[in-house]
Amino acid sequence: MSIRWTYAFVDRPAASFSRAHAFWTAVTDTQLSEFRGERDEFVTLLPGGGADACVKVQGVDSGAGGAHLDFAVDDVPEFVESALRRGAGIAVEHEGWAVLRSPAGQLFCAVPWHGESVRPPVVRGSRLDQVCLDVPPSLYEDEVAFWSDLLADWTSAPGSRPEFHVLRPPNGLPVRILLQRLGEERPVSAHLDLACADIAATRARHEELGASLVAPGAHWTVMRDPTGGTYCLTGRDPKTGGLPARHV
Repeated sequence: MSIRWTYAFVDRPAASFSRAHAFWTAVTDTQLSEFRGERDEFVTLLPGGGADACVKVQGVDSGAGGAHLDFAVDDVPEFVESALRRGAGIAVEHEGWAVLRSPAGQLFCAVPWHGESVRPPVVRGSRLDQVCLDVPPSLYEDEVAFWSDLLADWTSAPGSRPEFHVLRPPNGLPVRILLQRLGEERPVSAHLDLACADIAATRARHEELGASLVAPGAHWTVMRDPTGGTYCLTGRDPKTGGLPARHV
């Protein structure tokens, strides 16, 4: 089973779809693809310079949205079967692709690989490069075990704090996974993280584009985009995704 590419999906309520993709295209310095889906609810953010896309936006009919991962693979049925053997469930089956659910309930998709291979560049000192899964404490260990087993050729390791676990993809794949153990029991969710060379500068730029501050932290800042969706600016190297040497 080979994962050839990864996509971070920005999921936002359908009523906010246009504001969501306008903000995230500005953040990532991309252009919109043609809209897809029965209700034109999908769009891809296209980088320039010959790079391949790794971020998409979806307008969802129910709930507040969040984020999820798409895994582009050589063999979709094989990937689905591998995930099911490890405890995932099928949420929706489509012709040629599938929506799955992790043991904790986080949605993710298996889609065909179409030759994507060139990672988008760093934009204004930041890069959207991580999907963080926010997992309730009772399900955290099992969720870490599921993703570590499913993504066996990724590097699975404890994070910089006891409540974090990192899954780093092989070189070349553009989106990695952070699992965060929540301090309370609530349904699993996911949000996007950007690696930032200068959090303050990136925050200022995002506020100019309509984002707002939720909470500052020592090494990350929680933000809210113009649709109300939360995401984080993190103090990581946008080229490598790694922490500065003093935090390793």
